[in-house]
Amino acid sequence: MATYDPRTQKLLTFHDSVPRFLDGRDTPRAYLERCLDVIETREPEVQAFVVMNIDGARAAADEATRRYAEGRPLSNIDGMPIGIKDLFETKDMPTQMGSPVWAGWESGRDAAHVHGLRKAGAVVLGKLVTTELGFSFPGKTRNPFDPGRTPGGSSSGSAAAIGAGMVPAAIGSQVAGSVIRPAGYCGNVAIKPTYGALNRGGGHSSLSQSHIGIHAGSIEDAWATCWQIANLAGGDVGYPGLYGALEPMAPTKPTRLVRLETVLWPSVDDESKAAFETVIEHLKRQGVTIISRAEDADVETYEALTADALELTLQICLFELRWPLGAYRERGPGMLSESMLERLAEADKQTLDDYRAMLERRDQVRKAYAALKAKADGFIALSSPGPAPKGLHSTGSPAMNAATSMTGTPVWSLPLLAADGMPLGVQLGGFPHEDAKVTGHARWLMDSFLTQG
Repeated sequence: MATYDPRTQKLLTFHDSVPRFLDGRDTPRAYLERCLDVIETREPEVQAFVVMNIDGARAAADEATRRYAEGRPLSNIDGMPIGIKDLFETKDMPTQMGSPVWAGWESGRDAAHVHGLRKAGAVVLGKLVTTELGFSFPGKTRNPFDPGRTPGGSSSGSAAAIGAGMVPAAIGSQVAGSVIRPAGYCGNVAIKPTYGALNRGGGHSSLSQSHIGIHAGSIEDAWATCWQIANLAGGDVGYPGLYGALEPMAPTKPTRLVRLETVLWPSVDDESKAAFETVIEHLKRQGVTIISRAEDADVETYEALTADALELTLQICLFELRWPLGAYRERGPGMLSESMLERLAEADKQTLDDYRAMLERRDQVRKAYAALKAKADGFIALSSPGPAPKGLHSTGSPAMNAATSMTGTPVWSLPLLAADGMPLGVQLGGFPHEDAKVTGHARWLMDSFLTQG
């Protein structure tokens, strides 16, 4: 098996094909057929898809081809094949949420963001595997770089489809680490935007930390997908949506970054630690100031407060999920996994006062993170405590991601590193509603590190 190298690995992109669509050298239909060829080759091993609508995708690609021929594309993602995480409704395919509870269920409508994507001309190709109800019990998907390893979760199929070069973009979602972690494991570019920036309507995603995220082969395609969703479907109800222009911000060097280690740093293997240090040293050589917990009291306060961020996130989610999980349990044996039943038993013991106390703790974390804004442009960290673990019984730990889901801050996972011959992602984050700014920083880091680092 070939060893992964982020400098030579080529991900599938879409934005650079648009000029060829406009002048007739290529077409969205031909682009789709190339995607289908890759899927035919890789899907038996990777198993990223739950269901596909190939006829519908071909019809949509033909419509996009006609629009380009007439010089009137609907958007900068018109004709782009995209996969949808199977937590979100699609009018032409079932939405089964990785659970027997929802086997064969069809709503007959699109989720809000899927509706927006279709309005922009995107070609909705299929539904991608999620873990059980978006939690930790694994689905069938395997890592595209080693089928004996997990792709991560819960956006398992979304990350694997990008890593395998099946599609240029895919929808994921994150409550703890379900976008950033699998992106790191599968060598994706991915963004978890500011909380509420993309409309979650029409999916199993009502939790108070749930974000829609985008997996892609490039920052440009991920940003374009975010922008079109926000501008055609809006953000969550009561939220202002995604800020920023149609074009992603130009590559911009950050001035100061907080280095976050997180509670899992002591368990990170030596190779992954050494790889991360190459990014830190590159930033320092480029004149970026790095601030760590050892030298700044506010960073230390934040790191200490987030030591239990994952467990706190899980407990908040379980209180919020007592309904519907309790209703699913009442339907009889086999509806929920044993791990989900065990968690639900924990949730049954929670009280409203417990939930209020947990929300207060989350507010403390948010305030501690907000205090860092006066010191830095954002943060940098590993996307995971190492490369994808071997075995398919677990999706790996999201403990390095949970705190930034709690704070609702925009985060990119960038495929900058390798360890044990596998992808190792780097998180680059900012502050709420500064998605465009951190996107400029991400573009700069990708360009500078992979060409100079």
